[in-house]
Amino acid sequence: MYESLKEHTSDFHLYIFAFDDLAYKILIESKLSNCTVISLKEFENNALLEIKGTRSGAEYCWTCTSSIINYVFETYNVQSCTYLDADLYFYGSAEVLLNEMPASKSVLITEHRFSRMAQLYEKNRAGRFCVQFITFKNTPEGRAILDKWISQCIDWCYARYEDGKFGDQKYLENWPAEYQGVHILKHLGGGIAPWNVRQYRFVFNRDQIVGKERNRKNSFNVIFFHFHYIRLTDERNADLGWNWLSKKVLYGFYRPYIAEIVRKERFLESEFPEFKSAYSSINLNTLRERVKYTFKRVSGYNIVKI
Repeated sequence: MYESLKEHTSDFHLYIFAFDDLAYKILIESKLSNCTVISLKEFENNALLEIKGTRSGAEYCWTCTSSIINYVFETYNVQSCTYLDADLYFYGSAEVLLNEMPASKSVLITEHRFSRMAQLYEKNRAGRFCVQFITFKNTPEGRAILDKWISQCIDWCYARYEDGKFGDQKYLENWPAEYQGVHILKHLGGGIAPWNVRQYRFVFNRDQIVGKERNRKNSFNVIFFHFHYIRLTDERNADLGWNWLSKKVLYGFYRPYIAEIVRKERFLESEFPEFKSAYSSINLNTLRERVKYTFKRVSGYNIVKI
């Protein structure tokens, strides 16, 4: 994500929150430009520490998202802060998306834009909006929305759907109606992902990927792809989840991205002996998971060779 952001966005500063000691060591010793690396010990406050034991690792990361943005405001006094998921990859400048935000607005959020098939399962559970690329301005309204989100996430943030909530994400559902200062991103190139990719056609050029809505004339440049759910297995295959992906998407987006992951992992293994590859990260401990994965292997559904 960092390298793709740096390649396409000229002016940025990235605050990276390292949630374990090895990640912090690697990032510090990498001496990345335009970056500040923050350890978990620096960032965590009493409110987070009090509920940390009640959340899984993923749930705690989600709980921390809003507090991370607040930490940047409080520590570095920036005028605005954009949270980025680590599994984004940029094909264009993030400034294109940020420049869409009107001066009168304080928060920018992005929609899932689920395809019809994905809506059957995901829409009610995951919600309309995706916490993947979200901007807050350091204004009274922006801080008020952020403070409420922090409080909500501390109170409840779990990997399950319950009473209209899911993780840190469903809290965003009411923002457009509740606050005048919320802008919903219109640019379709901000947030291409496995759950919406089926509704677009793509042309892969050397310098830019162009997308077009099916049965419509309007086209757009892809700014970033959200590579949600990639699991590397013992057999040196990658499991890409359950959303249907065309061969063009697999070869145009996924194969180059996975090749970059493998290249990085080999480099880290050579430079940091304590680093362990993400291979075998797929969970095959339950009968259900083994059956699902066996089906994918036999059918070839969303399994690609590394």
